[in-house]
Amino acid sequence: MKTLEDLEVSGKRVFVRADLNVPLSGDTITDDGRIRAVAPTIAKLVERGARVVVASHLGRPKGEPDPKFSLAPVAVRLGEILGRPVAFATDTVGDSAKATVAALGDGEVTLLENLRFNAGETSKDDAERGAFADELAALADLYVGDGFGAVHRKHASVYDLPARLPHAVGDLIATEVGVLKRLTEDVARPYVVVLGGSKVSDKVGVIENLLGKADRILIGGGMMYTFIAAQGHGVGASLLQEDQIPVVQDYLKRGAEQGVEFVIPVDTAVSGSFPDVKTGAPVEDYAVVDVTAIPDGALGLDIGPRTAQLFAEKIADAKTVFWNGPMGVFEHPAFADGTRAVAQALLDSDAFTVVGGGDSAAAVRTLGFDEDKFGHISTGGGASLEYLEGKTLPGLAALED
Repeated sequence: MKTLEDLEVSGKRVFVRADLNVPLSGDTITDDGRIRAVAPTIAKLVERGARVVVASHLGRPKGEPDPKFSLAPVAVRLGEILGRPVAFATDTVGDSAKATVAALGDGEVTLLENLRFNAGETSKDDAERGAFADELAALADLYVGDGFGAVHRKHASVYDLPARLPHAVGDLIATEVGVLKRLTEDVARPYVVVLGGSKVSDKVGVIENLLGKADRILIGGGMMYTFIAAQGHGVGASLLQEDQIPVVQDYLKRGAEQGVEFVIPVDTAVSGSFPDVKTGAPVEDYAVVDVTAIPDGALGLDIGPRTAQLFAEKIADAKTVFWNGPMGVFEHPAFADGTRAVAQALLDSDAFTVVGGGDSAAAVRTLGFDEDKFGHISTGGGASLEYLEGKTLPGLAALED
């Protein structure tokens, strides 16, 4: 893959495919981590005199404009981070985009409106997707792929556009790929993987691939209740994927055969109902119970304190740790302790630590941890998982020379 240093960008229109898919509350950005992650690439291009055209998706609009998914607030925040104005085009390839890009001078930046406001961006039809890529290509002379969180998508701006322009990887993608190679090639051991999140089915591929690579796999989050059920215990009203129980039982059997230790929670924090994460209202029926004695009707919402201690012990001697998925409903104070304990255990270890994007990255920031203390915080949870599954990522394949 070519890098930024391989491109002559001065005076050229450089299309930067970023991942600016940030969470919004109205017009307020609640986590700007992805904007800050790509800012160095944009700043480098600005310093070299490029005319930078930034593009991204946000949310899942239905292929047409939807004000609640507008990137307008992102343009403002990006300008604040860069310390310079960022012009905003109110469409993707229409009159506003063409005029805004045409008005760029050397070292100036514009952000196009949400790419997914055009149905061609995500179309399954190669011709429709290609036609949109042609329109995007007309706005630029060069292409820089730096939206790691989108490289597992076969979308026009990620997969088709690089074939139409001289291209290179941005610094963010180069860093992400380098980190993932450290998790898959010549890994420093013990190698501990911590998996959380809602569903076992979301992690099937990565567990399958890690069975031959990891030394320990720690299971938390909503998916842990399927593992608990697979051990023959009731889980009350907790999230359960019954169809995945045989799959989990097979994993546990194969893990034992291959010397991979699955670490399953021994206690859990429960409540009779899902907490109000918006207000953080107190949970009156909060309780910690053994996983072998979850009451009927109880909803498991976090790992318990004994499990948190157990996980910390299993992480303590690691040389490499990959963590994807919170341990519980970290957005509510009553159920944030498990996720906080795992984050702290990563910091207390001497391991190379990777936080695998998505909700895990948001949790680290929400709970007030210093991001710089971790080895790496990924900007793409789904992309990271698919890479670890051994899949070919379309957006990375498109950037190969």
